[in-house]
Parts: sequence; structure tokens; C-alpha cells
Amino acid sequence: MIATDPPLARLRRDMPDVMAQLDMLWTILPDARLVGGAVRDLLLGGRVTDMDLASPHAPESVMERLRHAGIRVVPTGLSHGTVTAVLEGRPFEITTLRRDEQTDGRHATVAWTHDWREDAARRDFTINAMSCDRTGRVHDYFNGQADLAAGRVRFVGNARLRITEDALRILRFFRFQARYGRGAADGEAIAAITALAGMIERLSVERIWLELKRILVGPQVVATLEQMRGCGVLGHVLPEGCDIARLERLLACDAPADAVLRLAALVAGDTRAVARRLRLSRADSTALAQTRGTVMPMPGMDAGMLAPMLADHDRRDLLWRTWLCQADGPGAPDPAWTALRARLDGMEKPVFPLTGRDLVAAGCSPGVSVGRVLGQVRQWWLEGGCTAGHAACIGRMQAILQHERHNL
Repeated sequence: MIATDPPLARLRRDMPDVMAQLDMLWTILPDARLVGGAVRDLLLGGRVTDMDLASPHAPESVMERLRHAGIRVVPTGLSHGTVTAVLEGRPFEITTLRRDEQTDGRHATVAWTHDWREDAARRDFTINAMSCDRTGRVHDYFNGQADLAAGRVRFVGNARLRITEDALRILRFFRFQARYGRGAADGEAIAAITALAGMIERLSVERIWLELKRILVGPQVVATLEQMRGCGVLGHVLPEGCDIARLERLLACDAPADAVLRLAALVAGDTRAVARRLRLSRADSTALAQTRGTVMPMPGMDAGMLAPMLADHDRRDLLWRTWLCQADGPGAPDPAWTALRARLDGMEKPVFPLTGRDLVAAGCSPGVSVGRVLGQVRQWWLEGGCTAGHAACIGRMQAILQHERHNL
């Protein structure tokens, strides 16, 4: 539902510091407008994050005006007309009005324009094509406000043309439909996406993962993925195979809304292969791989059984495995699994009390012998539930060394 407050009135009331900075920018660039998501979210009365503006002035002129006013400006994307003004640490992207000269489904060659409608026409969806000037007037060339109020996510103009300009719009459609759509998805959009689903292959895997990650932590995840599968899109995004039913069971267990955890539940194939193909960060790749580990905490295990697992593994990895194991069952909240995770959360990570220096001080030969004996003592410590302290471990070490000397 569209908010009753005018966009800038709400901004002035709820975010006066941001409004003051916008007023400063409008003093320098009076014909600039707020564009895209900022306008959409202000109209909805929701949380506004990125304050992006557009200007009819060339980027070099925008930079010159800002610098003349003493504002720090960064040329973040001059080839696409984008500069970033930084006011008290807050970034404001300012992009020159543009039109596409040439596109290949991934990249566009642009030219500057003074025509606001022409700039709006190159945007993806009607709800993202609105702009708001310094007086608070919303400029809406493609009925974005009506679509926003009705919960319709529509491409600007011809859906097939918008997709051929940038294939990422296929994935963006599903993300925006899940968040802003109500009822059945736009038929023209679905038909175009189904016909052009193969264009996903032209995108960089980094861009695919960025959108998939947002879909996975967004609303209506299962319905969105099912729709993506029905349009032939999901097979291009995750050719390794998917198990949407398992992800649905994970969600039913009230698991954390983490994209990597949800990806682990969704992927039916080799998680390492998925991580490599999507070029996940090292941290995300490691986390995804660890979800398939064989060490598994189970309900009913006491501290003596859990402590060795916690000593050898990251706490989060163990917790994620419990969520996935629970999802392999009926897929519902379960007090036994909840109690297990509470125990894991409340336990201190056991730390083995000996170091190599302790062994050398006791007469163990440096080098291989130290590592071997330390490993034996640590294994004994683990098998005992990680309860043995420093003195007990020293005693065990001395017993091992004495036994070895006796057998020489």
C-alpha cells in the first residue's frame, strides 16, 4: 500500500540528517532528482537504504560543482556516468541521465541525455522508474505508482527487450516479485523470461550469486524458486540440481535466514562444485563445504559427547549441520533439536591444555616426536570428553614417554 505521507515529508520527519544532506546537494544540483529504489521505498513508507540521484549534467560537471562546494566526490563509474558524493561519511550516488547506445545482454554502451523520460525508459521495472524532485513531486512516466499500489511487477515497455538489454533482469524480476508482487506474476514478463531463460548463461557467476543470495534470504523463497524452475531459469542458475522440498523443510524448522545455509539445503549436488562455479568467497565456500561434514551432534548427546566435536569444529558449522539434519526429517520445530542447539550455544569451546613446549620441557625430543606424542595426548583428552586439565595431560604425556623409553 502506498504511504499517505508525501515522500520528502516522511524523509524530513524520519531521517532529518539525510534530508539535510539532500537539501545541500539540491542547493548545488537543483535539477537533480531522487531515483529508483529510494522513490519506490519512500512511497511504500518502508526502510530506505540507498539514496541515489540522477542529474542532466555530465559527470565531469557534477564533480566540478560538488568539489567547488567543498564536497568530497569519488568517480565511481565515470564510463556509466556515476559519481559518488560523500557527506559526513554517507555516500550519495549521482548518475547522469543516459540512454543505451548498444547492449549485449551483459554490458551497455551509454550516451548522456537531458530527457528524464528517456532515462526512465531504460530502467527495468515500472516501480523502479520513478523520480522525485526537490519539491517532492514524483515523476512517473510508466504508471509505477499504480503498479506499486496493486502489487504488480512489470517491465518498462517491452519485457523481451528489457531482458535482452541485461539478462540479470530475469533474476531481478523474481526477487522483486517476491518482495513487492501480489497475486499472479505478470504474464508478459513470465512469457519473456521463459523464452529467454538461456541468456542466464551469459552472466558472470558473481552477478548470479549476488541475486540468488538476495532471493534466498527474501520473502516467499520456496514459491519463487518453484516459479524459477517452471520458467526454466533455476536449471541455468544451479545446474548441479536442486532439492526445493528440503529447503522448504529447513524453513519450516525456523532455521536462521542465512543465504549459505539455505543454499546448502537447496543444492542436491556437490557443494564444492557449486562453490567453485559460483566463485563464492573463501569464507562462504568453506561454510558451504562444512555443512556436509560427517561429525553430527544429535539430540540426547551429553556434554561429554558434544565437547570433542566443539573442540575440533567451528560452532557455527556444527549448528548448521543440526539444522540440515533436522530438515532431513519431518521439517518442523522440534524441542529436542532446540535443546541440543541451546547446549552447543552455551558450551565454551574446549581448548587443549598442552603445547609443544610442555613436551620439550618434559624431555621429549623436538620435531616429529613432539607432534606425535602431542597428538596421542590430545586424542586421549578428546576421548575423555575434554575434561582433563593441564596436570592430568602432563601425567598422560609422561606415561607415554616412560612407556616409549621402556620399550627402547
